[in-house]
Amino acid sequence: MSGTRPAPDAPARVLLVEDEEAIADAVAFGLRHAGFAVDVLNDGVAAAAVDPDAYDVVLLDLMLPGLSGYEVCRAIRARSIVPVIMLTARTDETDRILGLEIGADDYVPKPFSMGELVGRVRAILRRRLMDRADREAAATREVGDLRLDLVRRTIAVGDRPVDLTPLEFRLVAVLAERPGQVVTRREIVAQVWRSTHPGDRRACDVHVKNVRRKLERDPAHPERLVTVRGVGYMLREP
Repeated sequence: MSGTRPAPDAPARVLLVEDEEAIADAVAFGLRHAGFAVDVLNDGVAAAAVDPDAYDVVLLDLMLPGLSGYEVCRAIRARSIVPVIMLTARTDETDRILGLEIGADDYVPKPFSMGELVGRVRAILRRRLMDRADREAAATREVGDLRLDLVRRTIAVGDRPVDLTPLEFRLVAVLAERPGQVVTRREIVAQVWRSTHPGDRRACDVHVKNVRRKLERDPAHPERLVTVRGVGYMLREP
């Protein structure tokens, strides 16, 4: 039951691991009615072997044949950060704490209403979406219409992709950390070249000139990557 994650606009995929057929059928029906795509497993061994990253959230019963929900959760956490919600009739606080300590994100005691369960699933998915947005924001830098993707190591001006060498990309990334502020040649050389050698400052000037050819409308009169005479360079919104 492993597979490729669906397209971003596809329904969120839920893996329900529940060995009581009546409960599994009712929960799966309720989740599908709420707009989720649902796969059902009734065995701990099968659940531990599934590809968890094929799903957006896992609903995991605690008492399962083959392997317990605790063991399945450990197996999932060993290779995935997919959200896990534990479902169980055991309401002892020790059981709940153990489930959270081994990596469960939430704990829903039986009996539960479908409204509550759907609400918990949606809340988990909202948090995951926000976390992903935070990670993506941290992985990008924008200065006006210039956008750097630090993960893919790509850069674009508006809709136009810009082809930079790895060293040129690092140079722009350093300047983009402090948009609108002067970065000295010494700082640029230290971060880009990992050097303190004065001669490398000339190399810095040469690479700035090369970057301007790729970023500026008129490299002879730069508007984005400007020189602060006697100090260094500044990346700004033109």
